[in-house]
Amino acid sequence: MTTRKYRLSATLLTLLAIVGAEAQTAPEVPRLVVNIVIDQLRSDFMEAFSPLYCDYGFMRLVRDGRFYTQAEYPFEGPDRASSIACLMTGTSPYENGIVGERWLNRQTLQPVGCVDDSDFAGEGTSDGSSPRNLSVSTLTDELKVATEGGGLVYAVAPYREAAVLLAGHAADEALWLSDFTGQWCGSSFYGEFPKWVTEYNHSKESLEKRIKKIQWEPINDLIGKFNYFMSADDARKPFKHDFEGDRKYIEFKASALVNDEVNKFVDHLTKSVPLGRDEVTDILNVSYYAGNYDHKSIAECPMEMQDTYVRLDRSLADLIELLDSRVGKGRVLYVVTSTGSAEPDDLNDLSKYRIPTGTFSITKAQLLLNMYLIAVYGQGQYVDTCFGNELFLNHKLIENQNLNLTEILERSSDFLIQLSGVRDIYTSNRLANGAWTPGISQLRNAYNPKCSGDILIQVSPGWTLENETTLERTISRESYIGFPLFMYGCNVKTEQVVTPVSIDRVAPTIAQFMRIRAPNACSLAPLNY
Repeated sequence: MTTRKYRLSATLLTLLAIVGAEAQTAPEVPRLVVNIVIDQLRSDFMEAFSPLYCDYGFMRLVRDGRFYTQAEYPFEGPDRASSIACLMTGTSPYENGIVGERWLNRQTLQPVGCVDDSDFAGEGTSDGSSPRNLSVSTLTDELKVATEGGGLVYAVAPYREAAVLLAGHAADEALWLSDFTGQWCGSSFYGEFPKWVTEYNHSKESLEKRIKKIQWEPINDLIGKFNYFMSADDARKPFKHDFEGDRKYIEFKASALVNDEVNKFVDHLTKSVPLGRDEVTDILNVSYYAGNYDHKSIAECPMEMQDTYVRLDRSLADLIELLDSRVGKGRVLYVVTSTGSAEPDDLNDLSKYRIPTGTFSITKAQLLLNMYLIAVYGQGQYVDTCFGNELFLNHKLIENQNLNLTEILERSSDFLIQLSGVRDIYTSNRLANGAWTPGISQLRNAYNPKCSGDILIQVSPGWTLENETTLERTISRESYIGFPLFMYGCNVKTEQVVTPVSIDRVAPTIAQFMRIRAPNACSLAPLNY
């Protein structure tokens, strides 16, 4: 082949490649991303009650979406706040600063809420709130940066911490139901409170106007004929709950009916705000509830739990239908997952069955450790206080007496491990410098130096951790409770994935869908979709 002919052939091949590339259109970016975080959703319950579902809730997500059957959080003991922070930042509490719904303020030695902030007035509530404790950027923040504020971001949830953490720092609004008035409220952190929310709160559609007429009964007769739980004979008994008295809104928010209330408000929101109506991607973050009625045990309310999942299935179906009709089918990306779930407290006396059990008092452990340290180092209040399963040492005293903190931590660990009911002791030094193992990695990810204790006491399974000052009691269990992750809608291929997947990979995956940067502390690769 002559040089001239070779150059001509190369030019033609280049032109063909360019034409071919132009003919291939890039995947469509979703007009609207909808994150649906379901508080305490469990895989076993979701699957158990499937004969009672409609075709367009969970069944549609399984049939037409990407279904990750074994999702998990990368840290120990996730709750509603820490799990949502992980989902939105793509990081664990060690990086994002949200170790739980509450923690101990080291300066005041008083518990604080994760979104408490007196610098910003509540709108429709006395609670000042902001995401200030969230120390890194979120998915919603990155959308605002990428679109120079053009992408709309709203978060709607029954609970305050869920709404604020779902919204992030740069959202247009975070909205939640008040425990005292049943109205939708917010924070001045997000600017002027929307007039359309105030109008809704004063309308006949508001929960406040309807609460007296609301009753919760089984959604259909099948609930009483279907029993998953191996419990007492009264497991099939029908139920009826009215919402009255000072706790009526608190009880309503911990019932299956709250999810439809969220949907009703989202309907009003999407009529008032142009979500998904232009070429710039918007985000709507929604929180649902799938725990038991009024946070009681399953043994107390088995039929309520079954009805909760049936109603939750229909709420999902209704929300997808609503948003698809407003934005357009195939233009919405839905991400559905759980906050994780702790095993409900067991009301049975395990000692009757000769199962190892007992009560471990964290307050007594605090007193005993302080007495031991006095015997070793002399008079002083070496242990400031306790919170949850953590002990907080008096750093100022230790520094003033020129004592070695590492030595004190080691001595404390050696002393506490001898107490009945203690499985293991993790000090701040051990978490920071200990050899890597899967167990210590989970605990380290859940730890944050600014708000976690100096000593973490791991109570043996089957034992009850008791705080005699606050009267709080929790039962230690390490049973695996799985939960799902669904992706459905815009450009998502149908597949069931059984390989375990970590929730901190969701944020970079959604970011890739939207063609924006992942949150600034997230270093993980996106999931395949």
